Amino acid sequence: MKKLNKKGLGVLYGVLLFSFSTYALLDTFVIPHPMQSVMASNVVAETGIKESVEAAIEEKLNAGTSTTENVTGETSLTLGSTATESADGTSSATLTNMATVEGGTVIGEYSDSNTSITLKQYRAYDSNIYVADVTVSDASALKTALANNTYGRNITDTTSNMAEDNNAVLAINGDYYGARQSGYVIRNGNLYRNTSGNRDALVIKQNGEFEFVSEGETSAEELLQNGAYQVLSFGPVLLKDGEISVGENDEVGMAMASNPRTAIGYLGNNHYVFVVSDGRTSESAGLSLYELASFMKELGVADAYNLDGGGSSTMVFKGEIINNPTTNGHSNQERSVSDIVYIGGTN
Repeated sequence: MKKLNKKGLGVLYGVLLFSFSTYALLDTFVIPHPMQSVMASNVVAETGIKESVEAAIEEKLNAGTSTTENVTGETSLTLGSTATESADGTSSATLTNMATVEGGTVIGEYSDSNTSITLKQYRAYDSNIYVADVTVSDASALKTALANNTYGRNITDTTSNMAEDNNAVLAINGDYYGARQSGYVIRNGNLYRNTSGNRDALVIKQNGEFEFVSEGETSAEELLQNGAYQVLSFGPVLLKDGEISVGENDEVGMAMASNPRTAIGYLGNNHYVFVVSDGRTSESAGLSLYELASFMKELGVADAYNLDGGGSSTMVFKGEIINNPTTNGHSNQERSVSDIVYIGGTN
């Protein structure tokens, strides 16, 4: 009888332990924990010298880029070594690497009174790469959104659904803040999380400029006071002042060397690129961090930051999913994520 009781207690203990462990995992990674509804921005974005979209487009046209057609009929973007001077007399780099990125084909365009977007598809590093070149008249057009307009853990939705909910003409997945319990979260001028993740974060300032900060060296409150409009916490930094910031063997955690990737880059005054690459398939191998940084440097990007990748990597343009999101390489399906970075369209 004593042996039976001990056996029964052991079984009961095992069941309780399994149940607790299962609940802990579900609570951490699955069960939604809404904490705060998204509120209206408490910061009004300010810019210094605001260039018109027309002037910015003209600047790009005169930036020294040229297109050539190869023997297969594909358009290639030949990168020169030019620079342009802005209205305030400062020089901004355009396409500075002497190289040729093959397969740069325009696959979509959009423009309104405040925004100009040119979407191209490239073929590089045995991968399909999608690049949205974005010029806006005001940096406040570069926005973020949270799934279900709610801040919290495990609150998720697809990039395409969030894009539709926010009338986004262009959207990419963000940093998936909800998968972690640390890392600064400032969105559209509102502070949601001030717990340091001890990583390098991207600060998009009210004037649209990029700044990289170490979360361990500054508080989220200080960033907000100093003009942070968006803070994304994933990384690493890919390019800083036009120089590659990652090594050839650097990777995110235990991730594979070649992956689908999402990144955002700063070219100059109110001028950005959104970059998403396919990966993990026979058609598209995916990029290493170093390859992603090298590719963006060839595009003339000054500052670039790596966002959540892998199965999360998604680009939506005018309501259509542009890339081929996949987690396992066997099926194309969007992963639900916590947040997006987007450009809004006109109603």
